[in-house]
Amino acid sequence: MFRTHTNGELTLKNLNEKVTLSGWVQTIRDKGFMIWIDLRDRYGITQLVLDEDRTSKEILESAKKLGREFVIKVEGTVIERTSKNPKIATGDVEILIENLIILNESQLPPFTIEDETDGGEELRMKYRYLDIRRNPVKDKLIFRHKMAQKVRNYLSEEGFIEVETPVLIKSTPEGARDFVVPSRMNPGQFYALPQSPQTFKQLLMVGGMDRYFQIVKCFRDEDLRADRQPEFTQIDCEMAFVEQEDIMNVFEGMTKVLLKDITGNEFGDFPRMTFADAMQKYGNDKPDIRFGMEFHELNDLTKGKDFKIFDDAELVVGINVEGIADYTRKQIDELVDWVKRPQIGATGLVWIKFQNDGVITSSVNKFYSEEDLKKITEEFGAKAGDLIFVMSGNADKVRTQLSALRMELGNRLGLRKGNEFAPLWVVDFPLLEFDEESGRYHAMHHPFTSPKTEDFHLLETDPGKARANAYDLVLNGNEIGGGSIRIFDKDLQSRMFDLLGFSKEEAEAQFGFLMNAFKYGAPPHGGLAFGFDRLVAILDGNEVIRDYIAFPKNNSGRDVMIDAPASIADEQLNELELKLDLKS
Repeated sequence: MFRTHTNGELTLKNLNEKVTLSGWVQTIRDKGFMIWIDLRDRYGITQLVLDEDRTSKEILESAKKLGREFVIKVEGTVIERTSKNPKIATGDVEILIENLIILNESQLPPFTIEDETDGGEELRMKYRYLDIRRNPVKDKLIFRHKMAQKVRNYLSEEGFIEVETPVLIKSTPEGARDFVVPSRMNPGQFYALPQSPQTFKQLLMVGGMDRYFQIVKCFRDEDLRADRQPEFTQIDCEMAFVEQEDIMNVFEGMTKVLLKDITGNEFGDFPRMTFADAMQKYGNDKPDIRFGMEFHELNDLTKGKDFKIFDDAELVVGINVEGIADYTRKQIDELVDWVKRPQIGATGLVWIKFQNDGVITSSVNKFYSEEDLKKITEEFGAKAGDLIFVMSGNADKVRTQLSALRMELGNRLGLRKGNEFAPLWVVDFPLLEFDEESGRYHAMHHPFTSPKTEDFHLLETDPGKARANAYDLVLNGNEIGGGSIRIFDKDLQSRMFDLLGFSKEEAEAQFGFLMNAFKYGAPPHGGLAFGFDRLVAILDGNEVIRDYIAFPKNNSGRDVMIDAPASIADEQLNELELKLDLKS
């Protein structure tokens, strides 16, 4: 027996018990005549003690050979500590060692395995198996496990059946690039790894599994942006014989349960916002509504004053930031430089200060009178002490740029608190986006999203105005889930493929299996998929998903621990009948 107890459970109730413990050596304090060892496992730390009066010389000599991260097994008696440690659960007791066995020696780790470590991120990713021993990482993985259990319990109680779908599938256009896998048994042909189980869950609905879910890996070979992973986890769900409200009610209920059980926050009905309103008020379709700074469009108040930057702009729009009119010129210039970065791409930033003494000043005083500026502050409902920022340009671009500034100010001013939660449904998305470069429509979500019933006629007359029967669940400025009512009528699906520029042959080659299935009585159905990694992170008060993944990739999509991706041997290439022709 390697242990009778874990290193996190012994208390004064266990006094004088004979116990066996195993784990890793956290620290050693050798005073010559006495040695203290902190022994660590997943459950906690227990202090061990050896002294020359009560411990054999042989065991003392063994203890002196120990180093950090040695794996040991000890047997001894639980005694009361004279100097207690209230910071740990076992801090009232220690183990008087009677036997010590070194199970495995360890080299000195490349960084200290403690809550506050000296290891940089790349180093810790290279030795991720060591990093997992640290409480901040270990606790996040345990938190993820608990979340998964709660999700499974909720969905099971709601009548959902967990069904696994294939990982080796056919490449289909879903927005991002597929990861492809060559088939040795079918030379020149390739599987793809699923970006989502979309078509399979629809087939399950045709198969009569009217409530399906799985917590599933998905894969997208896309350029990595901040906090993205090439492989990620979804809570994937689908329901048959339902309308939009049915789906939203079920998954709003699940989110409420998670928020209550995990964070202690109780919510009533989640607010709803149309896509059009979200873009107009916040500049993006996943607004963080924990703080204000709503957009105000200023075209009527700013044009015709001989300020060419505003006069020539499609949109002039601003935000009011409360209580920062005391920002110095240096602080404002720093924000101007921030929005000019290539990642944001703005050409400048106009500011209007409503000073604490009631005087209104601006970076464009030359063009706007005191009365003009006063009207702008009244539009925002600004008060003394507030600072207004205004941007202008192409409507879509400037909304995106101002949205980025709003979020940056929310972070800088401490308005985006990890322990505060603001859920929101965004609905009524456009069904299609027109791409000028290709001269054709693209699906805003995916090709199987149904238009709203009242917009069916627009597919023939004005497809760009059709709204999707789609919905996103937003939490703290992050999209945590999204879904739609699906097209289940083969004629409507065929029309959608036409709008998206698929020929009959292309549609048949890509989605023939789904269209054939629809011939055999497809029920009305729809679903929703949660980004599980992000949901876990946000409910734990963070936004960085990498910390909640056991073995994540770095920002270049590499696993630096196992050094993947990597080249393969010529023999394997020959087996697969592949030849490399790499571009320099």
